[in-house]
Amino acid sequence: MRRTLIAVGILLVAMPGAALAQAKGKGIRLWNLTTETISGFQLSPAGKTDWGPNQCLNDKDKEVDHDERLRITGVEPGRYDARVSYPNSRQCVVRDIEIRADAVFSIADKDLKDCTK
Repeated sequence: MRRTLIAVGILLVAMPGAALAQAKGKGIRLWNLTTETISGFQLSPAGKTDWGPNQCLNDKDKEVDHDERLRITGVEPGRYDARVSYPNSRQCVVRDIEIRADAVFSIADKDLKDCTK
């Protein structure tokens, strides 16, 4: 009986933290489905060129490999254009990305437009 009460007490103390973590979610994440490693990823409100900070700096190695996910910070849900940069100096734009709270969005080679080298 005493062990049961202790276990229930521990669960009650731990539950608020677990509920907070669940409510907080995983945040917004980019899934790189392009065939190359991305070294720069900047967002701007759709139709504008007000590029924000390089989100790749949020990654431990500062790059996002093919099939890797990247946490996006400082961005509210909405529609954005993205400037995507590669280590070989190539840059492309992805237009009208819908970003939702606590969701993953992806970019693939077919999404890349207006690429320059």
